[in-house]
Amino acid sequence: MKKKDILEFIILVSLTLIISFIMLLLYFFIPIKNESYTKSNYDKAYELLKTLTLEEKISQTLLVSYFDNDVLNIQNDYQFGGFIFYEKDFKNKTKEDVIKMINDLQNVSKIKLLTAIDEEGGKVSRLSSNKNIVATPFKSSRELYQEGGFDLIKEDVIKKSSLLKELGLNLNLAPVVDVSQNPNDYIYSRTLGEDTTITSIYAQTVIEASKNTGVSYTLKHFPGYSNNIDTHHDESVETKSKEDIYNTDLPPFIAGINAGCEVIMVSHNIVSSIDPDNPASLSLNIHNILRDELNYEGIIITDDLNMKSVKNIPNLEVKAINAGNDILITPNYKQSFDNILNGINNKEIDIKKLDEIVLRILKWKYTKNLL
Repeated sequence: MKKKDILEFIILVSLTLIISFIMLLLYFFIPIKNESYTKSNYDKAYELLKTLTLEEKISQTLLVSYFDNDVLNIQNDYQFGGFIFYEKDFKNKTKEDVIKMINDLQNVSKIKLLTAIDEEGGKVSRLSSNKNIVATPFKSSRELYQEGGFDLIKEDVIKKSSLLKELGLNLNLAPVVDVSQNPNDYIYSRTLGEDTTITSIYAQTVIEASKNTGVSYTLKHFPGYSNNIDTHHDESVETKSKEDIYNTDLPPFIAGINAGCEVIMVSHNIVSSIDPDNPASLSLNIHNILRDELNYEGIIITDDLNMKSVKNIPNLEVKAINAGNDILITPNYKQSFDNILNGINNKEIDIKKLDEIVLRILKWKYTKNLL
């Protein structure tokens, strides 16, 4: 062989070995999605979607506040996709009472329900006031972190999830991953109280610890609450630059997404540098950041639509759907249902958009083993 041929042969063999080595590394060290499992859930969700009436599709998008008055008959008629439970719903109840309350709802539901709770710990703890259910109230994320770091936070997530699952609750609207280090901020008492880097590790820790517990956890409040006022009581405007938001507030959400987050809640704050005209929950620009820039494929859920910052906005539910939310939290189930139905009949909401949303919800329910 000529020297040139020998050299070319050596180069070819070397390249082959290098490529083989790289493929081996990819095989062992890069996680590979179980595409057959994902496709199976998609196919089952798609087949179920085709059997639903328009009314049943609309109901899947609503996470309704629990109410005592004739709730089983109303659920039998409407077939809502889920219920959210507050402190009043657990008052004076035993564990057995709560399990029955939720099982009764599930038994009249054609499609198994999302059963949600805000169990952040500390200031927002729906169960902790009831000694029959929780002997020792759940601590806030800050208390846990200061006492035992992320190891104690992991323990808390697992312990909390075990109780929620026992009660029949499958969705926790926590953790709060807003970045706040100023005690004067409204949201501060519900946050970790640390900087962006530590809060990002916190988001990752909670999501990873929640896997395989049977309870899904929710990162909130996208794109970050910062130092804004309480949207329960008034309109709130975020004036930070887009660059500041991207550098300070988004990283915890990115960390949670990378850890496999299933649900993200969007706030009602107006983020003026991204969309000065709409609250984040009603902003297509904000939702496009999640879907297009952060490549988030999970469920997007609104904060409560009864909060003062948004409740009087015309066409509220139509705007929420068109902005890109999958699930709307509402105490006004009839109003919300009727507004979405009218929006479809008036062609303000594209039926293909609704189908896309419901397909995502059903696929998620299959993934959660609710179906």
